[in-house]
Amino acid sequence: MKVSKIFARRAAALAALILLFLAVPISAQRGKWWLDDRFQRELGLTAEQSARLEEIFQKHQPMLRQRMEALDKAERLFDRLVEQADDTEVMGQVEVVESARAELNKARTMMLLGMRRSLTRDQWATFTALAQEQRDRDRGRQPNPR
Repeated sequence: MKVSKIFARRAAALAALILLFLAVPISAQRGKWWLDDRFQRELGLTAEQSARLEEIFQKHQPMLRQRMEALDKAERLFDRLVEQADDTEVMGQVEVVESARAELNKARTMMLLGMRRSLTRDQWATFTALAQEQRDRDRGRQPNPR
């Protein structure tokens, strides 16, 4: 059980870091933020930028799906091993899970890097400010005035 607590803490910390890094509002996570009217308007996205962001997204989706499936499979096996196996086997599977998670995060980071490079510095600054406001609202805090 000690291994599963450590794994759960690490998974929670990693999830928090991913959310912080992505800086994507919850409302935008449900869809493609670059196609959202508010984001297009507030960021001043051009049609070409929206098309480029969509192209980047589509290019990376097969790899992201593959990496997510590998992570899901590794986590399912981990869950079974926690209940049935000894600590050595569980720790071996932790390595597999974390490796799969790292590969997914690298693939996601490459997609986000391409997206980031499709925006101007001002657009990126606005994007991160909008994302922070959304996170603050989701947490019940008052947004910081710009």
